[in-house]
Amino acid sequence: MTSTEVTTESEDSGPSGYAAARLRLLQEKAQPGPPRRAALASLTDDWLTALFATATEQTGVRGAALVAVGGYGRGELSPRSDLDLVLLHDGSADAGAIASLADRIWYPVWDLGLALDHSVRTPGEARKTAAEDLKVQLGLLDARPVAGDRGLVAAMRTTILADWRNQAPKRLPALDELCRERAERQGELQFLLEPDLKEARGGLRDATALRAVAASWVADAPREGLAEARRVLLDARDALHLTTGRATDRLALQEQDQVATALGLLDADALLRQVYEAARTVSYATDVTWREVHRVLRARSVRPRLRAMLGGGKTAATERTPLAEGVVEADGEVVLARTARPERDAVLVLRAAAAAAQSELPISRHVVRHLAAAARPLPVPWPAEAREELVTLLGAGEATIPVWEALEAEGLITRLLPDWERVHCRPQRNPVHTWTVDRHLVEAAVRASSLTRRVGRPDLLLVAALLHDIGKGWPGDHSVAGEVIARDVAARIGFDQHDVGVIATLVRHHLLLVETATRRDLDDPATVRSVATAVGSASTLELLHALTEADALATGPAAWSTWRASLVADLVTRVAAVLAGEATADPEPVEPSAEQERLAIEALRTGEPVLALHAQAETPNEDGEPEPIGVELLIALPDRPGVLPAAAGVLALHRLTVRAADLRAVELPTELGECVDVLLLSWRVAVEYGSLPQAARLRADLVRALDGSLDIPARLAEREAAYPRRRGVKAPPPRVTVAAAGSRLATVIEVRAQDAPGLLHRIGRALEQSAVRVRSAHVSTLGANAVDAFYVTGADGEPLSDARATELAREVERALG
Repeated sequence: MTSTEVTTESEDSGPSGYAAARLRLLQEKAQPGPPRRAALASLTDDWLTALFATATEQTGVRGAALVAVGGYGRGELSPRSDLDLVLLHDGSADAGAIASLADRIWYPVWDLGLALDHSVRTPGEARKTAAEDLKVQLGLLDARPVAGDRGLVAAMRTTILADWRNQAPKRLPALDELCRERAERQGELQFLLEPDLKEARGGLRDATALRAVAASWVADAPREGLAEARRVLLDARDALHLTTGRATDRLALQEQDQVATALGLLDADALLRQVYEAARTVSYATDVTWREVHRVLRARSVRPRLRAMLGGGKTAATERTPLAEGVVEADGEVVLARTARPERDAVLVLRAAAAAAQSELPISRHVVRHLAAAARPLPVPWPAEAREELVTLLGAGEATIPVWEALEAEGLITRLLPDWERVHCRPQRNPVHTWTVDRHLVEAAVRASSLTRRVGRPDLLLVAALLHDIGKGWPGDHSVAGEVIARDVAARIGFDQHDVGVIATLVRHHLLLVETATRRDLDDPATVRSVATAVGSASTLELLHALTEADALATGPAAWSTWRASLVADLVTRVAAVLAGEATADPEPVEPSAEQERLAIEALRTGEPVLALHAQAETPNEDGEPEPIGVELLIALPDRPGVLPAAAGVLALHRLTVRAADLRAVELPTELGECVDVLLLSWRVAVEYGSLPQAARLRADLVRALDGSLDIPARLAEREAAYPRRRGVKAPPPRVTVAAAGSRLATVIEVRAQDAPGLLHRIGRALEQSAVRVRSAHVSTLGANAVDAFYVTGADGEPLSDARATELAREVERALG
């Protein structure tokens, strides 16, 4: 039907003429979407205008207008939408005449069976009601004259808008609370199998709330993609109304295929994915907008007091607190340092994201957009720092989610991990699943972050959790497909061949433990042997056990229980017994390198610490410049008490983050023919921010720390008091254990804790105060997790007794608590 035909039909102002024209319009397939909604609103305007003209002529009322509000006011009429109307009058006519006028308009609408939300008010009454009822005020913000005195409507609209802007400090927090309460009741549209397109979080109500925020002039919503997201949701609602013939906003399972067909989509999954993507856009815009609203309102409330304190002078500049190299906190958000150069620093995206998550701060939307536009792509395989920052981001717990969503909103996740596109917004039809595939993977990493103290390689656990269902975007068994993809992704992000194999095994068998424990006879030795064969090693079994729990907890409340946990734990115990058949032997001692031997000889000759500092680099990048991955620091000095805590403390004072460390003693002959132990400490460190300290400065401070003239604990405490670190995420508590059958020559104390400045210094002090000798140490920082092993003996050089070793573990754990 052409627009001319619609107009011709609408010339009959009676109900039958409008009904026929309306029916023809809704059956017309040539102009769905916004054109049809606008045409339906225009058709309805024409009919109501004719009704109003006849009614005013019959009643003699002057100084009145018919006003469309809400969705109708915006010209967005869906097939079964309510007509939201206000009969506005200037109060000059008597009440009986106004009532008669209203009846002559409302009854024809009801006669057609159309839903009507109506009211009769003067401008003063409208203003008073709006001041008392937030929902009324929101509807009037979209007021549009349909018929009658347009000047009366314009004056009311001007007054309502002025009130809204003047009352913004009070009304906007109330609107935010209203939106949060609704989201709590209705859930998140982007994850629901039967979503409410209007009321759920990320739906049409939230899109309308963003318009109201913009009208307040306090903050504006991100505009990129928002109009398209609203169109997708409105189109889906239109198709739902036409398919069901009902005024419903809930996209029920049984209607999804028909709605998908009406929209020209392949199937119900394609429909849900499109709807989810739109809802995600609205949700992200909502988060960003409300954060900006609260920031602006907070600044407005503080500024007058601050001006008074400063005597009316200029407001103090926003404080910028360093978080990582090139990353600072400013005004409650993570932003880039002024010296940051994303076009040169390929790791900056992940470093900023990790710093934001660990600090529990939002990352500025403007920063994310700038990084998306300007950031240099990472080389393949990734440098070590990039992999470590990804692990740090994944290990931040719940704080990971908003940062991940911010990166995903600007396309950075699929740029970093191209295979992510397959699972992006992919629905899961199994009702036991709470989330879409991509969000489930992030949730699994969040759950895994609380289990990192249970495993020796938390980095492998976190990455496997992120990838375990990555095969769901491909045909066939998702575990088999996922193994292939996970192998490629793990190699891409820079894991070595052994670690790639472990991650691939975890993804391939991520359902093995729970399926075997709940469906097989665990008393059958063949069952246990088959699991042991698939897993291959005790360390992989440890990781698979944690991954199984993280996956189930991230699936939904029905996927994990005490009963399931006990069955899986029983199976793990049996498999571990089979895998324990091979005794663990002490590793062969590693010969020192030529440089280490030279440093050790020099330390023996001088009796003083000797240092060497080297910047490490990987393969040159596309510009021919090496990609720095850290700094290697070698220290040699004659064996003496307190070396480990002193060296670690000096590094902490200079803001050097320890990524890996190794401590061991080598025997060297003296001129008198005696053998003396010289300690070799090999560190891989990174500058937290700022420039690298000079080796001479480090050596001088180490000498002072060893002779007692530099009080490291006091200096660290002073710095913490002067520049307190943001509390950040709540990490799992430290766990200190005695490794079973760790070594025949020493007792192995394992420490798993959240990495923090001075952590290794505190561990070293605790061991020193416990009067044990550290024979060697192996330190690893995997993302935000420290996984350290200390080979200790008593004063006699022998391993500790079981009781003493257990007591020592408790002492170190207390020192870290």
